Amino acid sequence: MSNFQLVTSEVEETPSTERSLRIRRSPQRDRLINSREFIIDLITGTNSIAILNDIGLSNSEVNQEGLELTAELKRYLDMARIDAMDDQGYFVDYDRLKMSPIYAEYRQECSPRLGFFDPGSLSSDEERLAFWINLYNALVMDGVITEGVTQSVGSNPLGLLAFFRQTAYNVGGKRMSCDDIEHGIMRGNRGHPMVPGPQFTSTDSRLAWLIDPVEVRIHFALNCAGRSCPPIQVYTADRLEEQLDLAARNFVNQDVQLDGENGQLHLSAIFKWYKADFGGRKDILDFLIKYLPDGERKDWLKDNGERVTFRYKTYDWGLNSTKLGLEG
Repeated sequence: MSNFQLVTSEVEETPSTERSLRIRRSPQRDRLINSREFIIDLITGTNSIAILNDIGLSNSEVNQEGLELTAELKRYLDMARIDAMDDQGYFVDYDRLKMSPIYAEYRQECSPRLGFFDPGSLSSDEERLAFWINLYNALVMDGVITEGVTQSVGSNPLGLLAFFRQTAYNVGGKRMSCDDIEHGIMRGNRGHPMVPGPQFTSTDSRLAWLIDPVEVRIHFALNCAGRSCPPIQVYTADRLEEQLDLAARNFVNQDVQLDGENGQLHLSAIFKWYKADFGGRKDILDFLIKYLPDGERKDWLKDNGERVTFRYKTYDWGLNSTKLGLEG
């Protein structure tokens, strides 16, 4: 990986905030988490100190208000959508984005400032959630380009673990990988669904940034560069509720397939991996009934939900790449 830097900030005592108090201290569990992380890094070849944003590159003042940085991040994603994505945000022309001035500016001016930015300075849950969603999507795109991904971020579970652990930024002096952002911050430290245990130890200072309870609609806002992933949108605090609702409705409407004759509902594997986030089978059914448009599928589920069988689709991890015409 090119342009990586060492994150050397020491782990501080976790602040006594409402979020951090929900994480019970457990030295034995912490030792297991540390051992787990060491073993997975060893198996996947993950460089656990590598980051993509060189905080020494920025030529601008770094001590800016949090909302200014979040606005810069939003502007980059807005421009990237216009210049290098299809109209719906499902596919990215990574070659085109790599050569664009907006990406160069992002790498040189915006992403380096993240190293000096405290996400805890954001004053509302809406601001925090919009920031982390946008950052995750920007980080994944940056990782695809920087690491030269051309086919898939992982053709097997081991490859997927490697990409999302290796791809990371320095945020506020702390290394934040894709997995740290998704499974640590946005999922309230519930941990990777394929890996036992929480994402962070009970003394990790990043616990102060947790978003808890989990907002399940993030699963339809985060784009992991796969063809089965939800599209990339740009989220703002003032419209977050409306945007997350729309993301959930669109995904459910396009993804859910009903086989009423056999009593089966074909769903994205997202509902299998993150069943606990939704609460369980009944909660998934309630979620689907809420977000499905009026029609046959919703009516059938209301009448037959108790006996329906879930069938999960194979997730397509092929890279969401495309080639846009000259006019984009």
